[in-house]
Amino acid sequence: MAHTTHFIRRSTTSGFTLIEVMITVAIVAILASVALPAYTDYVRRGQLQEAFTLLADFGVRMEQYYQDNKNYGATTGTTCGVAMPATTATRFFDLTCVTASSGQAYTLTATGKAGAVAPSGGSATFVYTLNSNDVRATTRFAGTTVALTCWASRSASSCD
Repeated sequence: MAHTTHFIRRSTTSGFTLIEVMITVAIVAILASVALPAYTDYVRRGQLQEAFTLLADFGVRMEQYYQDNKNYGATTGTTCGVAMPATTATRFFDLTCVTASSGQAYTLTATGKAGAVAPSGGSATFVYTLNSNDVRATTRFAGTTVALTCWASRSASSCD
């Protein structure tokens, strides 16, 4: 009589252990903690370009107006010779203009719209100016009051 051996088959299941899943979650969390702030900063710097473009464009228009009229608009006040865009025409910033010195000077101001510029936090989160002497300034950056003689886009402490 032949001897028969029976093998017991164990069912093996393939999958991930709890420790493997925990390590994967930890790695993803570390990557996200680095990538999310970098992405937010990248988006914000892209949004700030609208302010820089508006100010530069309207600065040129104000100089063209001056060439034709020998003043920048009203003698004093908020009536500049060039019409400012409607608040609905811009996505992230509102532009205002103030004249001074009997219409011989102006200051353009781009103020971030409420909740529109990342990180959001109010209408005065970012404020940039340009005047008739072509002096660029940052007066608020990400909610912090600053006094920079440039248009800051990366930090509140330096010109880029």
